[in-house]
Amino acid sequence: MTERIMGAGRITFAAFAVPNYRRYMSGQAISMIGTWMQMTAMSWLVLTLTHSATTLGIIVALQTFPVLVLGPYGGVIADRVDKLRLMIVLQVAMGVQALVLGVLTVTGLVEVWQIGILAALLGLNNAFENPARQSFMLEMVGSDNLRNAVSLNSVFVNAARSVGPAVGGLLIATVGTGVCFLFNAASFVAVVSSLLRLDRSALRPSPPAPRARGQLREGLRYVARTPELGIPLLMMALAGMLAYEFQVSLPVMAKEALESGSAGFGFMTASMGIGAVVGGLLVAARGHTGLRPMTLAAGGLGVTMLFAAMAPTLVIELIALALVGGTSIAFMSTGNATLQLGADPSMRGRVMALWFVAFQGSTPIGAPIVGWAMASLGARAGLGIGAFTCIFVTLLGFLALRRIMRARAGVADNLVVLHKRVA
Repeated sequence: MTERIMGAGRITFAAFAVPNYRRYMSGQAISMIGTWMQMTAMSWLVLTLTHSATTLGIIVALQTFPVLVLGPYGGVIADRVDKLRLMIVLQVAMGVQALVLGVLTVTGLVEVWQIGILAALLGLNNAFENPARQSFMLEMVGSDNLRNAVSLNSVFVNAARSVGPAVGGLLIATVGTGVCFLFNAASFVAVVSSLLRLDRSALRPSPPAPRARGQLREGLRYVARTPELGIPLLMMALAGMLAYEFQVSLPVMAKEALESGSAGFGFMTASMGIGAVVGGLLVAARGHTGLRPMTLAAGGLGVTMLFAAMAPTLVIELIALALVGGTSIAFMSTGNATLQLGADPSMRGRVMALWFVAFQGSTPIGAPIVGWAMASLGARAGLGIGAFTCIFVTLLGFLALRRIMRARAGVADNLVVLHKRVA
């Protein structure tokens, strides 16, 4: 029995056998907690200052609009340059942004327009940092450990989601939102230090793409002619636009539908994180890549979000959100690993940039829509819209699978006919 448990542990945490991955995650774990604290505090601060779900949606849109516009070009840059150096510079810039926001809030000088500008600057940073970080994962752990590394990274993100929002909610209720921003600023010291300590000789960098005209269009054409990449990106774009708007939907749900305050909002987000940790570990140990498992995960996400939208009490909502966390991480990590493993190495940065655009760059469109829907139809409408979007995405995935299988069957039949003619 002991040997079985140890064997299961080695499979589940296989990526930690890579020393660089251990160093990388040691810094990321601290920074992720700070990031979730800042996200919780910023949403609550905007809602407190304006009492408007629509304004909150606009602020979230400002943070993600640069990703929509510049994210694909961020992938081009990631394919051209040293990804590690780029990540270090941009992580430092993110720390400065959090520090400025924290100082403004603690001193009582913060205004909504300042939050909007700083959110847009953070989005500009993310447009270039995320494609580099996503595509750097393969260089750090190799193809054999990629799916496991992506899943474990998602586990850490959501473990931080369990801790960060809960602590953030308590800090907001006791000492104010500014402390959350300052903690996040300090957390970037850990992540930058971990990046500087990586063993460069053990990395497997992809050959940098030479600077040339039309590289962005080349990446778009590559995805368009490859259904195994294009369909998952389309599915993520739809879900990212209307389902993954938790930064907008959850605080309004906590305040208006469940009347649970900032502490309730923190525990709701933490509950999602706990569910995502469990779901991420299951995916890390037994998960698969490809369009079919991604489609099944989308269906699970739709059903659990519908449950969360209808939950009558905070306790039931916490249970529902734990299930949402598990299914959401299965959908994201499966899609992420499917794209990284399916993309040509010279295109990986551009493909992962499009993934980030699909996931977060679609938010400028979806966040105001979800905010307006909740203002017009009630706080539960945000999660409800996300649920029906995921159900639609599931149907889209099954239709695409059916078409791909028919196309493969047609190719096989043609090969049989050709073989008979030759014989």
